[in-house]
Amino acid sequence: MQVIRAVGRDAATKKYDLLSAMMAHALAGDKHRQRLILRLMSLITSRYNWQRDELTVGQREISRLWCVDERTVKREMAKLRAMGWVEIRQQGARGRVSVHGLNLERILSDTRPEWDHVGPDLVSRLSGQTETERSNVVPLHRSPAPVPQGQGVWSEACRILAEEDRSLYEGWLAALVEAGHQEGCLTLLAPSRFHATYVETHLLERLRSTVRRCDASVLRLRVISS
Repeated sequence: MQVIRAVGRDAATKKYDLLSAMMAHALAGDKHRQRLILRLMSLITSRYNWQRDELTVGQREISRLWCVDERTVKREMAKLRAMGWVEIRQQGARGRVSVHGLNLERILSDTRPEWDHVGPDLVSRLSGQTETERSNVVPLHRSPAPVPQGQGVWSEACRILAEEDRSLYEGWLAALVEAGHQEGCLTLLAPSRFHATYVETHLLERLRSTVRRCDASVLRLRVISS
């Protein structure tokens, strides 16, 4: 998956793709998540500086845009920061508003399970896949993926990971299969090179930490493709 940089000749497409991913993710959630993401989308479309990756707008202006009071703005912005979607780049002080930025990598990671709700073209563009990789990627599960119930360190780790973040488990972890465990190294098999690369780049540290909670003898974790 590539992080969007909405500049250059394809800037408009990249912006629409990001907003489409956010929309699909919102529609898959409850009314509270839908409203929160709609509010963020309104800020992005009206006030976000794509080239500088900056959102510089005060609470009073946001409250007018959202048709809410400033306390609600403060609470909703705190939720967005807690999600990791919005980050403070410069804290406001002495009459100056805070400068926020978007964590595009986190947004794309969190919305990934819903990309195929829009269509395979969006999945391909946001993933940055080549034609060969597109043919190898396993489609996302539309029905709940089973959680391993057997013994073994990876089965136990999967149960923990699925309980902590079901969307992440469904989108990236359910397809991983234990391929070996020897000399302190646990090897996982991914369905494609793209899948393996994404997991190693973005999720490896989290997987390693969870696996070590299940078996402290695991010192290394690697992901290979079939």
